[in-house]
Amino acid sequence: MDQRDLAAEPTQLAVRFGAFLAHDRRRSAHTVRAYQATAHRFIAFMNGYRGEQIGRYALLTIQPTDLRSFLAQRRGEGLGAASAARELSAVRAFLKFVAEDMGEQPQLPRTRAPKRPRTLPRPASPTDVVALAEEAGDAALLPWVGTRDLAILLLLYGSGLRISEALGLTGRALPLGTTLRVTGKRNKTRVVPLVPAVRDAMQDYLSQCPWPVSGDLPLFVGVRGGPLNPDLVRRAVAGARQRLGLPDSLTPHALRHSFATHLLARGADLRSLQELLGHASLSSTQIYTGVDAAHLLDVYRHAHPRA
Repeated sequence: MDQRDLAAEPTQLAVRFGAFLAHDRRRSAHTVRAYQATAHRFIAFMNGYRGEQIGRYALLTIQPTDLRSFLAQRRGEGLGAASAARELSAVRAFLKFVAEDMGEQPQLPRTRAPKRPRTLPRPASPTDVVALAEEAGDAALLPWVGTRDLAILLLLYGSGLRISEALGLTGRALPLGTTLRVTGKRNKTRVVPLVPAVRDAMQDYLSQCPWPVSGDLPLFVGVRGGPLNPDLVRRAVAGARQRLGLPDSLTPHALRHSFATHLLARGADLRSLQELLGHASLSSTQIYTGVDAAHLLDVYRHAHPRA
């Protein structure tokens, strides 16, 4: 085979991988760009690492040492632990696509994601939240299940819901607007904001869901069309968290805490936060003032020359 043809094979696969993510998996434009860029980077790395142009069959022979060397190079370029873990996840997704595209059974090399340094528990950053939600969605076996998991996790963070509240939503929430009416503890209802990014993710899920969603039927359903078990969401988060090297404290409920802490840091008053979270008493909401004070103290210690 001509060397130019050999070099074109993996590059074409990377392009088709991006199209697969966009059209078959319905991933966000951000995820498509990031994963496709990683595929191209990995191909370029392997060409140099093996000292020759690799073809598509060579991608089926990738070993753990290849992945570790690739990650070592990326870390040397300044990539953080969480981003390196996301890079590893993208490479695995690409290699799985290549194998399935060639009619082969995927046999992915096993290697651990980079460990993040141990730190005190703190709210998840918006970047980590989006990475977690997209990773959980990407790992789903069915495309529509991936859009469901992505929508749920973005909803927990974007609107500050408990997982039970999100899974308690029914078809009566439709059509989606700028707010949602939620039933929380003790059957207390409240209105929460529905930001455009979250609403778009939910609409994407609804457009792909093969089961009817209307009236008193659950909005988020399991693969057989019944109510979704919250443990399935927790498992999806645990798997995504491990692959990305994110702390164990980043649970579905932690997304609600992150929502509250970020709002408080941006100037929300406690009474408004109490209403958004559905807390019966202000004392329940006041725990977030401590979290925010701890974060400010941490910033002070790292920034102040006399700290």
